[in-house]
Amino acid sequence: MITTSPYALVAQVRRRELPTRLALAAFIGLFAWVAAPSHWPLIWFVLVLASQGLDWLVFRPVRLAPETEVGPGRRILCCASSTLNVLIYSSIAAYLWFSGGEAGRVFAMIQVAGGLLHVSLHMQHSRALLLSTAIPHGLYFLGLPIVSAAISGTAVQLLIAVGGLLYLAHLVAAVRQSSRTTRALREAGDLAETERRKAEVASAAKSDFLAVISHEIRTPMNAVISAANLLRRTRLDRDQREHVDMLMDAGDVLLGLLNDVLDFSKIEAGRMQLEEADLDLRDKLSAMVRLWDGRAAANGVRMTLDLPDDLPERVRTDPLRFQQILFNLLSNAVKFTSEGTISITAAWRAPGRLEVAVADTGCGIPADRLARVFDGFEQVDAGTTRRFGGTGLGLTISRRLAELMGGDLYAESAPGRGSTFTLGLPMRVVAAAAAPVQAQPGLDDQGLVGRSILAADDHEVNRRILNLLLAPHGCRLTLVENGAEAVEAAAAERFDAILMDMQMPVMDGLEATRRIRAGVNGDVPVIALTANAMDVHRAAWDEAGVYAFLTKPIDPPLLAQTLAMACAEPARATRATAVA
Repeated sequence: MITTSPYALVAQVRRRELPTRLALAAFIGLFAWVAAPSHWPLIWFVLVLASQGLDWLVFRPVRLAPETEVGPGRRILCCASSTLNVLIYSSIAAYLWFSGGEAGRVFAMIQVAGGLLHVSLHMQHSRALLLSTAIPHGLYFLGLPIVSAAISGTAVQLLIAVGGLLYLAHLVAAVRQSSRTTRALREAGDLAETERRKAEVASAAKSDFLAVISHEIRTPMNAVISAANLLRRTRLDRDQREHVDMLMDAGDVLLGLLNDVLDFSKIEAGRMQLEEADLDLRDKLSAMVRLWDGRAAANGVRMTLDLPDDLPERVRTDPLRFQQILFNLLSNAVKFTSEGTISITAAWRAPGRLEVAVADTGCGIPADRLARVFDGFEQVDAGTTRRFGGTGLGLTISRRLAELMGGDLYAESAPGRGSTFTLGLPMRVVAAAAAPVQAQPGLDDQGLVGRSILAADDHEVNRRILNLLLAPHGCRLTLVENGAEAVEAAAAERFDAILMDMQMPVMDGLEATRRIRAGVNGDVPVIALTANAMDVHRAAWDEAGVYAFLTKPIDPPLLAQTLAMACAEPARATRATAVA
């Protein structure tokens, strides 16, 4: 941390206050000329201008290099210049004392007293500079009454000097207190800066830790969930299928918990990035209801969707975060509703605000705990986690996301009567897009037949999983263990698409992708398939120029669909972003 020298602090203050000092000098000179007309006030003002110019030159090197240690010679020059300035500036007090009559003497004492106060407050950063300026002021302040008493032979004017001593005593006490306060503030500021740096280091360490933990958890989860997916494809009896379903459900819960913790950490660190894209509101809301309708029906709960006629067809927002908030709200509604209905109602409020209310007939929330449901790691009671699971982060993340998007999320509830969560988000209406080109029938099933796919992954289980997942689609899969082998394979033959892991020995996936871009398969879509799911990893892959970004655990339908779309890309030029 760069430390500014005391002389530099004084130099900066003197530079800022130079116009004020000159304006005051002009006013004092005018008053002196009115009180005692002569050529001396003009001569004094010219001398003030000259001494201020000299002072500006002497302090200039210190001001321009505030972090540089000031040498002995420069310190002496600064002190001498400050003393000369005070001697000249306050010399007008002597003129007014002896030539300005009663009003002149009063003005002289006020002027010198103000100068003493000024230098005491602004020169306290350096004891040498403080003494260099305070002593000349003090000589005028105490000397004028003493000299006047000696000349006139009357001791009554010595009382003015006594009053001056009392003023100086109070001033010294005030300066000491100000100095202690300034020192305490400086120490507090230094401590705060130290703590801020420690917090930044801790935050960086936490982010690194989360990135590592995310990768290390996703890798075995990929094996577990993918193995369960593969097992589900085989011939199973009823009990075996139930066991596989339990395994899949547990995997989904684990993945949800991991994503919640990562999202919460990104929001806390201020690293959550929002994106904007066009969104079909009706399709998205209907899709979310279809996603949860089956689970609600299994609980004996009916789910309804009410969309008004004036709802815009397409809007511009962050589709992923909008979906994430709705997912959390519907998940909670299904989780805590055992009978009755769950209703989703949308309304368009002018100008440009969407409101979506998710109302259920579930257990409800007591009034004294309603506000706490949006707190991190907070649930209605300790038994909630044991009965329903979860981290208690879903609503916290949802509200934070809503606020980041410029909206809000609030709740209304009563025990035994259910809850209503209302999401309000600003959105911009966009023109209806042309009807999208329909994908070829059977793209997921037939789009990979005969295609040549290169896959790089250093984990043997992951390679086996890829082989088992993709082999039924009729594609030819070439498996390699690291980025260097991927570059070598890509230089030897043409591929229709390439799957690339990120962290691999010998050469990582990013470097391998960049090298492949310069070779035979430079126009072939590269799909990132990695357990590194942080935003910084996504950004790194975007910079490397990948066609899509998929995270582990692998979503088999999404993997097949993304590969089919990549292989069907005619010009190899359009890049998409797939979100797992």
